[in-house]
Amino acid sequence: MIEFNPADNKMVLKLVYYGPALSGKTTNLLQLHELLAPEGRGDLMMLDTRDDRTIYFDLLPFFLTAPSGLRIKIKVYTVPGQVRHDSTRKAVLQRADGVAFIADSQLSETGNNVASFENLEKNLALVGLDIASIPLVIQFNKRDLPRVVSEADIDRTWRPTGIPIQMASAVAGAGVLETFSILAARTFMQLDERWRLERDHGLSQEDFLRQLSVRN
Repeated sequence: MIEFNPADNKMVLKLVYYGPALSGKTTNLLQLHELLAPEGRGDLMMLDTRDDRTIYFDLLPFFLTAPSGLRIKIKVYTVPGQVRHDSTRKAVLQRADGVAFIADSQLSETGNNVASFENLEKNLALVGLDIASIPLVIQFNKRDLPRVVSEADIDRTWRPTGIPIQMASAVAGAGVLETFSILAARTFMQLDERWRLERDHGLSQEDFLRQLSVRN
């Protein structure tokens, strides 16, 4: 649900990192904040709950500017993973333009991943969004740990959904930029379809990703 103010020629996008508790959502954002070029990100902000954290930061505090003069700001959030904070998760999901689902690769967390993904689908519907149409990427994190689900099993279970899958070890920074790049690219495609960013504003997907300092 893009915030677009034609009078100010300004667009604000919201990307949300979702997933079960302790899957690595916070680690992803902490690493992303460090890996991106300093001039392309704002200060990291944290909203503490009793036993979990929701963190966010303004990725482009001075806006990405298209050749037409359109200014685009991207805000990136995590949601708390604890079930008790479900109302906060719904609030953060409101008006989201894209979602990265961070799954825990450990075999013991398989059930929690499925429950969290079902919760994502339910909460998206409750805030008026459709999981089938919103830009989405799934990251399987913690690939560095022992006793993780095999990539073959992940492919068999998740590839049929058509959602891009990225393997990662966020604590080491592996797969973090790749996950964000996939999400940013998919979000741009939807934006371009609706707002004709390349045709009317001269902003290609390649330039969009370049200005975000992520790989295409």
